[in-house]
Amino acid sequence: MSPARPDQPDRVDAGPSRPSGAPDAGRRAERDRESGRRGGSPERRADRERDLGRRGARPRVPRQRSLSARRAPLPVAAAVAAGWAALVSYLPVAAAMSLGRFGGPVTTPDGALRAGLAAWLLGHGVPLPTSAGPVGLVPLAVSVLAGWRLLRAGVHVTRAIGARHRGTVRQALAVGPAVGIGYGVLGALAALGLGQAGPAVSPVRAGLTLAVFGTVAALLGALPATGVLGGWLPRTPPVLRDGLRTGAVAALLLLGAGAGAAGLAVATGGGEAGDMIGAYRTGVAGQAGITLLSLAYAPNASVWAASYLLGPGFAVGAGTVVRVTEVTVGGLPAVPLLAGLPTGPVGGLGAFLLAVPVLAGAAAGTLLVRRLARASGRDAAGLAWGPLLAAAAVAGPAGGVLLGLLALAAGGPLGGGRLTRIGPDAWQTGAVAAAVLALGALLGAALTRTFYVARRRPRVRR
Repeated sequence: MSPARPDQPDRVDAGPSRPSGAPDAGRRAERDRESGRRGGSPERRADRERDLGRRGARPRVPRQRSLSARRAPLPVAAAVAAGWAALVSYLPVAAAMSLGRFGGPVTTPDGALRAGLAAWLLGHGVPLPTSAGPVGLVPLAVSVLAGWRLLRAGVHVTRAIGARHRGTVRQALAVGPAVGIGYGVLGALAALGLGQAGPAVSPVRAGLTLAVFGTVAALLGALPATGVLGGWLPRTPPVLRDGLRTGAVAALLLLGAGAGAAGLAVATGGGEAGDMIGAYRTGVAGQAGITLLSLAYAPNASVWAASYLLGPGFAVGAGTVVRVTEVTVGGLPAVPLLAGLPTGPVGGLGAFLLAVPVLAGAAAGTLLVRRLARASGRDAAGLAWGPLLAAAAVAGPAGGVLLGLLALAAGGPLGGGRLTRIGPDAWQTGAVAAAVLALGALLGAALTRTFYVARRRPRVRR
């Protein structure tokens, strides 16, 4: 046996070899049987496909449901969304009224349901006629809850009709009134459900009020859901867009400061508030209900406190005024929320409370500079002065209009006589807020940009 050469590997004996090119009879027979099961040989299948092509036949495709078949009709979707929004916003109010047990017809289940309907309508701005005079002081917590659910209803209806992120202006404008009409019908039915034992609310007025409320809230949800608002925003001038956003931020900061001031005032007068709640003699459940009803007016107190910080203040009856420099009040109703009212003008360091709105505007101006610098991808020193100060100036009127509208919604009558005027003056609050927030936003934007310039200015070595 000769040794293997280096350029040739050793051969491994793999058994008897068969001639190359000889077909494997077993495998071919197996392929033929498989082809027969599938419909014949490949040649026969090709002939059959050519015959089908000549006859114009098409292969069968599973039928798919079209997109329109999965869409819900607009009236059905709007009715379901409006009903759900009404139910979610009504049940907490009815629960609070059933816990309150103010006596009379409210102690019965039917009376609690009717009282819940009356408070629910009041939360939408429908005044309630009573023997002591009309009650029109809207609990803004109920309004916020109802508005949020209606805004989500606009989003859900937009999705149900297949217009999410690809809708048109006409579809968005159709969703809002559709939800509003359904909500208005429920408002009219709620007014009819009050019956003879409840306040005599006009079904027509209740229906129209809730229809407008539902249309506006649902439209605010449908515009961004359809993508229409996203297409409008880039077309607006950057100065206007940045100014409106900064004004909204300044107004929210001032409302937050007002909420903190109102909470601190109620906490310091907690003993008096507890005595008022105990005077109702309604038990633990009743006291919990009275507390929940007081919390329904907590947003109103935040707006009142914001107006107090601005300077115009608010009224708790005809001929009364509560502001930093003057407090003139008479007899007040036994409401726990009024236990934190100041007893006199604030002197000394308390006068610095008037600087809180300026600081809120300055904080919004600072956030404006930081946001613009982050969006542009460069240092704040590279921002142009003109557009920056113009946006800060627009923020003042934008925040003033927002706070003026909130002051208008947070006030109203609480009966007849002296209680016909409760809350801040909308015109005074809006005008003062526009001036103060504009001043604060200009100062904050200018100082922030100057600070960034001074901090990043290179030092010159001598």
